[in-house]
Amino acid sequence: MISDTLAQSPRFKTFALVFAIAFPLWYIASDMARLPMFTYHPGPDLFEWGWVKARRDEGPAMYWYGWLATSALGSTALGGLACLLPQKWTQRIPLALAWLVPLLLTPLLVYSLKFYWRW
Repeated sequence: MISDTLAQSPRFKTFALVFAIAFPLWYIASDMARLPMFTYHPGPDLFEWGWVKARRDEGPAMYWYGWLATSALGSTALGGLACLLPQKWTQRIPLALAWLVPLLLTPLLVYSLKFYWRW
C-alpha cells in the first residue's frame, strides 16, 4: 500500500499554490518599491543589506538576488500561514491563479525595467 507522500498532502498543496501566487506579487512589489533583501556588488564581491546604490568605479549593483530572496521569504511566510487556514477555505483558491497572476504581472515587470530599455 502506498503511504501518503508530501505531494499528496492537502497542506502542501495549499502551501505550493499560495507560494506560486504570492511569489510574483512579492517580486513586483520589492522591485517597484526598491526593497531587495540585500544588494550584491560583483566588482568587490560585497553583499550589503537592503537597497544600496552602485559604487563609483566598482561596476553595477545587482538587486535581482535580493528581490528573489525577499520574494522567497515573503511567499514562504504566506504559504505557511495559508496552511493554518481551514481546508474548506483553501480549497476555494482557484488553481488558475498560479499561472494567471504571473501572466498579468508581466507588463508591470516590463515597465519596471524601462530604465534599461531607453535609447
